[in-house]
Amino acid sequence: MHGELSEKQKQFNAALELYISRPGYKLFGTFVAIANLSLQGWLLWQIIPRSIGVAGQIAAILGAWLLADFINGLVHMYMDDNDRYDSLAGPLIANFHLHHKTPLYNPRNLAVVYFVESGSKIWLVPCLAALALLTQLDGVSPLMLHLLVYAGVLSSVAEVSHYLCHTSLSPVAIFLGNCGILLSKRRHAIHHLQDNVGYAFLNGVSDPLINLLAARFSRGYKQHTDLHYAASPVDVSGR
Repeated sequence: MHGELSEKQKQFNAALELYISRPGYKLFGTFVAIANLSLQGWLLWQIIPRSIGVAGQIAAILGAWLLADFINGLVHMYMDDNDRYDSLAGPLIANFHLHHKTPLYNPRNLAVVYFVESGSKIWLVPCLAALALLTQLDGVSPLMLHLLVYAGVLSSVAEVSHYLCHTSLSPVAIFLGNCGILLSKRRHAIHHLQDNVGYAFLNGVSDPLINLLAARFSRGYKQHTDLHYAASPVDVSGR
């Protein structure tokens, strides 16, 4: 068991060194961010003329908030469990795992956070691209299109919500978290203090369902991937 952990730590350090030393990984993140924001903007432009009424807008926004919270929570669960540091995506996986090692992030403009963190959402690009094709088909429900487009945008908003939990003492951010619109600091603290729970990070409303899935399909992180960066020489405090 110790030998397996030592090997994983070596793989982690090697992958993280690649991420740090090769600027192509950060450039790739910038490309992903541009792709995501461009597709989000284009999709919003496409659905604006498709009226669904006030009731439809409310239903689409509420549905999108639930869907985005759930999907991003599932991706978070998968990534926290992912230890394929020797794969092509290994450097990106290693960099992702540093978020458990970071209690406080460097203060940034929220627009910058939205852009930069959208660069980590590689999976979102093909989803938005497929949705862009869907908007060009006849007979597709405008309500469904609004819901899915809003969910795509809220997937990036979720990163801002997560950032605020780690960084902001703004009364507005705290109020939105306490209201359940964004993720509250108290709810998110559970993810860092306990194990294999609290993966959702838009507002956390889907956590009860994701926790059940995690108990069945995930190995958790405290005694798994969190141990892989324990021997990392990289200081990420205030990241």
